Amino acid sequence: MSHENEHKAAAGAVIIPVTLFQQNCMLLWDETTRQAVVIDPGGDVPLIRDAIAKANVNVEAIWLTHGHIDHVGGAAELRDALKVEIIGPHIDDRFLFDLVEESGAKYGMAGVRNFTPDRWLNEGDRVSVGGLNFDILHCPGHSPGSVVYYNKAMKFAHVGDVLFAGSVGRTDFPGCSHEQLIQSITTKLLPLGDDVGFICGHGPGSSIGQERMTNPFLTGQA
Repeated sequence: MSHENEHKAAAGAVIIPVTLFQQNCMLLWDETTRQAVVIDPGGDVPLIRDAIAKANVNVEAIWLTHGHIDHVGGAAELRDALKVEIIGPHIDDRFLFDLVEESGAKYGMAGVRNFTPDRWLNEGDRVSVGGLNFDILHCPGHSPGSVVYYNKAMKFAHVGDVLFAGSVGRTDFPGCSHEQLIQSITTKLLPLGDDVGFICGHGPGSSIGQERMTNPFLTGQA
């Protein structure tokens, strides 16, 4: 993923599928400064740390898209190891961070623990790593506090579990709403433009245009 943004910064990225959920943990960095962030460290922290070492980057923060166990299970451990802040998601997911240990036990994930992010994110906030700037979109539905990280210059978004290639996020968890999720997608994501590509929490990425045309949850076929 080598594009340019308003500071002519090129981005590098690697996906690290973690845990039995095969969740797409993402290591994202500015090629010029080698400053990096880890997005959604769901677990398997040694694998994530190995990827950081191989990329030869300096991780300065952990970004979270939402509070479900498969996205945050390794966050506290990685924060302690790297001595960095955990940023995101929206505060409406606060209750989920008190359930990390309970959820870990349910799914057989040992060593996870409850924690509180260092900073909550709101619609319209901006976060950055090196010269790469991301606007925050609050997109509830899959979880109340789900957020999307959008880089306008690169035409790229990390959408967490809001939208998938050919599907949308599950809405059978506490605090979920399918109607709200579809509203988030149609009012926040589709207007970004068909040429915007995205990485999601599980499986392959896609583009807004591809999903607008073929995703059965958006075309009314589901």
